[in-house]
Amino acid sequence: MKLEFFEPAEAASVLKCSEAWLREGAAKGEFPHSVWGKGKIVFTSVHLKEIAQLREVRSTSTSPTSVRMIGTRAQARQKYS
Repeated sequence: MKLEFFEPAEAASVLKCSEAWLREGAAKGEFPHSVWGKGKIVFTSVHLKEIAQLREVRSTSTSPTSVRMIGTRAQARQKYS
């Protein structure tokens, strides 16, 4: 696998997110990244893959009996069904 390096703007474009969100996540230690020189943040292709996996949403419920109800109207309808 070829390792590529991306500046935050380039990485944000690849991940289809905002540069600010990506920088903030890196600053908080939520996202893997590298720092070059005087604090310049860079991301590798491996970092981008890890970030994508961290943000992946997977279904935890396979049970068809679980019903997600939002608001009081949904709860009232559930009582009379």
